[in-house]
Amino acid sequence: MSNPRRRTSLDGGGIGDKIEDVKEWVSDHAKIVMPIVLLVCVLITVLVAVNANKKAAEEVEAQIAGAAEGENPADSQARALPGAEEEALPQLELELNAYPAINTLMKDYYAAMAAGDVATIESMNAYVDDKEKIRIQEMSKYVDSYQELDVYTKLGPVEGSYLVYVYSKVKFTEYDKLVPGMKAFYVCTDDNGNCYINGGETNSVVTNYIRDISLQDDMVDLNNKAVAEYNELLESDDELKAFLADLSNRIDVSVGEILAKAEEEANAEQEEQAAAQAQEASAEEGGEAQGNTVKKVRATDVVNVRSSDSETADKLGKAQIGDEFTLLEERGNGWSKISFEGQDAFIKSEFLEVASEETVQDNNGGQNEEEADNRTETANNQTEAADNQAASTAGTGETVTVVENVNVRKSASESGEKLGLAYMGEKLEVIMKQADGWTRVKYNGQTGYVKSDYVE
Repeated sequence: MSNPRRRTSLDGGGIGDKIEDVKEWVSDHAKIVMPIVLLVCVLITVLVAVNANKKAAEEVEAQIAGAAEGENPADSQARALPGAEEEALPQLELELNAYPAINTLMKDYYAAMAAGDVATIESMNAYVDDKEKIRIQEMSKYVDSYQELDVYTKLGPVEGSYLVYVYSKVKFTEYDKLVPGMKAFYVCTDDNGNCYINGGETNSVVTNYIRDISLQDDMVDLNNKAVAEYNELLESDDELKAFLADLSNRIDVSVGEILAKAEEEANAEQEEQAAAQAQEASAEEGGEAQGNTVKKVRATDVVNVRSSDSETADKLGKAQIGDEFTLLEERGNGWSKISFEGQDAFIKSEFLEVASEETVQDNNGGQNEEEADNRTETANNQTEAADNQAASTAGTGETVTVVENVNVRKSASESGEKLGLAYMGEKLEVIMKQADGWTRVKYNGQTGYVKSDYVE
């Protein structure tokens, strides 16, 4: 809606006389005219800002309207968003329990969290990853209920969207007092008018809007209030402090074990598929080839090499990270038999990973030996690549906290290439704690290494 502009018309003699009349009139009515002039200047400034931001808003509308099928259709009309030239967002009203539909959504969501009902949570938020599902299920074992829900809202960046901040108190099964907490959500509305949690929003304009709103004074005050209440409770109750620390550790360990087991199963399946592909490749060459698979394994940590499959057996030496051995047998008791310095030896299987496989076979019927070997090598390389990818990207579910600013490096060496700097208080997801004094972590989507002395 455009703003009306004030017009002043003067009648009389020539242009010079009119100018003089205007000057005199302005001088006589300065107290009235100056505020009006200031108002006009402000209106002009607003109009310039709106026009400057029009293009940014249109781009957001186009992005949302052209989104892939299955995204929120209600996002097709974008609310006016701040452009690069606009200094700040308007101070939006923070409302408490103002929307019954959102209150119901949050009530059902927290009830599902307490019950570990992942299926219900997925129906409300389709962007819950596998790790978070495991964490929800493990946490529900210790949660009795979420109580005293207060749902704060601010209007979101597009029509039918809301920024939701839920203050709650959790009742643990092993602790009597209620523990306060705060969690933020981005809620949108679908074609049928149903609210859902949009946990997968990636549009930078929208995410910047959410970030800026969360930094407004009333939101900072609300969050600080919840944090202060939580800290005050911790300071007054050593039993609670110890319980929460132990609970966090139990959850991390459980999630890590479940993820590790899933990774092992996935790796085993990949190995079976690679072996099957190798066999098919040999069969396609028309041979009735038979042979053995020679598997190389690699040490993933510094580990003892023993004379038999027992932790009390004689030590024959130590394997360093990256050392490779020929695998002779993988036993069901958790030990692997290897060839070590010309003799049979044993290492715990959990400290080994597949490095490569080679099929040695006899060929009949004029089989093209070189081509068959190439196909087998390709299958082996695929297995190795899959294993290396899993080893470099799969976390344990455990996190560590940086206790002092520390360099994150590309390799476990103080001369390794720097990937960045982790700051005190920052949390990093652990891939592996190594015995050589380094911890392998996830850092900005990459695998990095930090000195173990600087994290806990």
